[in-house]
Amino acid sequence: MLFLLFITSGLFLGWSLGANDAANVFGTAVGSRMIKFRTAALVAGIFVIIGSTLQGGGATATLSELGSIDALGGAFTVALCSGLVVTVMTTYRLPVSTSQAIVGAIIGWCFYTSNPVDYGTLGIIASTWVVSPVLGGIFSALLYLGLRRYIRTTRTHVILLDRKIRYSLLLVGAFGAYSLGANNIANVMGVFVNSASFNLNIGGYNLNDNQVLFFLGGLAIATGIFTYGRKVMHTVGQGILEVTPETAIVVVLSQALVLFLFSSASFSHLIQRIGLPGIPLVPVSSTQVVIGALIGIGAVKGVQEIRFRQLGHIMLGWLLTPLMAGLTTFISLFFINNVFRIAITHKNLPEVTSGLPAGNTHTEINLPVNTVIIITGLLALLVISVSAYWVYRHFRMKAEQSETSKRLFEQLQYAELQKSLSEIEMKNVKSENYSLVNRLEEKRRELVTYALSIAEQRQFLENTLEELEAVRLESGINEKNVRLQELIRGIRQKMNFSGEIERIYQQAEQVNDDFPSRLSTHSPQLSAQEKKLALLLRIGFSSKEIAPLMNISPKSVEIARYRLRKKLDLKKETNLTDFIKTI
Repeated sequence: MLFLLFITSGLFLGWSLGANDAANVFGTAVGSRMIKFRTAALVAGIFVIIGSTLQGGGATATLSELGSIDALGGAFTVALCSGLVVTVMTTYRLPVSTSQAIVGAIIGWCFYTSNPVDYGTLGIIASTWVVSPVLGGIFSALLYLGLRRYIRTTRTHVILLDRKIRYSLLLVGAFGAYSLGANNIANVMGVFVNSASFNLNIGGYNLNDNQVLFFLGGLAIATGIFTYGRKVMHTVGQGILEVTPETAIVVVLSQALVLFLFSSASFSHLIQRIGLPGIPLVPVSSTQVVIGALIGIGAVKGVQEIRFRQLGHIMLGWLLTPLMAGLTTFISLFFINNVFRIAITHKNLPEVTSGLPAGNTHTEINLPVNTVIIITGLLALLVISVSAYWVYRHFRMKAEQSETSKRLFEQLQYAELQKSLSEIEMKNVKSENYSLVNRLEEKRRELVTYALSIAEQRQFLENTLEELEAVRLESGINEKNVRLQELIRGIRQKMNFSGEIERIYQQAEQVNDDFPSRLSTHSPQLSAQEKKLALLLRIGFSSKEIAPLMNISPKSVEIARYRLRKKLDLKKETNLTDFIKTI
């Protein structure tokens, strides 16, 4: 029973991992809306349990080399502090690394209990924090290029392609969940391996202590996926780079490959057999691999696709995680050991009894000056780091608010400008409509005038025909001559067309705007007839067309043009019509 109580902190850490790291398996798929969250959580939960139980021992052994925690009280504290730090980070939607949290907590335990830290192992683990996202970026870039080429070269119907992408997301997600369980179960239950010893028989099949621990940890991870994984899925799936279904396949497969490489003992031995250095079995951060994969795809698509502000926010969380976990563990161990009288290690410490069950001891530790200095320094560093983080958040929020206010002000200005432009456009439209109405009315009056003129001309011609018919019937020659002379005078008077010609001049002036006034300003010595001639030339009338309008012969028009050239003082090579058009 006491064992179950102690491993609750490991189960809590497993829940935190499921809520944070394990969400990365299907975060991109859910973010691209290709797979529902419930389906993704179910598949991820099943395969993370399988991977944890069958292949969780490799990375656990490496983590034990960093610091061998040999008491349940110490393992409980390390796992509890790691889970608390990861949960706090998850609350702020930061996809942090559970691997970094547990490593920081183990180092905190080593410092407090004066157990040596294997810095060689620490260097290997820390190097994977850099190598794993780089590998994820390389794998994702290559896979993305290959997938994009495949889609371009194969002519697959869009519905069939969508179905293939969904099935591919489920398959690579299952592989990713298996690899995650195999690699990251060390973070959840690795600290209990050296302090727990028991066997479990189920239906004649014996499960050793590690397999039981890994199975329980896998259940805790699956629970974390179901209950709290949705928030981080949004940050990973859409926070750094806009994710499409195709990129979701690439990201999940890249993460699965990297986690599998760092957790497969068989593959590491195979590499060693061909003369290459083996791959260390180290618990790596799935979050870092996923983000590295997203950056790799963003680099292929264009650096402008990457949201560097969100990326910087995540990296700041990575830096704070091991520091906060180590310091929290260091302080918590003091209270666990000295207040609750629970043993946190058995190494080189005398066994004492305090009413606890057999095998559990505690130790009173008198903190030396060096330890006090370390605690003070770590506290100061934590305070500075947290203060820097909150200052960063404060100024970032201020900058975002300022940017939001600026955008809102610009939008308001734009709306005002649009309103002003709309009012101006409405006025212009009304003015144009008014002008069109006036022009239509003018044209209507012109049509009425032309119709009346035609009717008048028709009536005049009918009367003339009647008069000619009457003259033809006259018997006296003198009387015929007198009546013919009257008809000729009437026809000549009718041929005057002065009203029609005047309307033509008026329309010509309207078409050519202020040409008459400009012409008068340019050449005030011109007569009224010469100005009319210039207007008709500007319109493009020829001499034959001008002659009837001015009631003169074409020869007289040529003479009038010659006189106009003289008054305008034009050279021989200058064309009169072209010059008039420039005025």
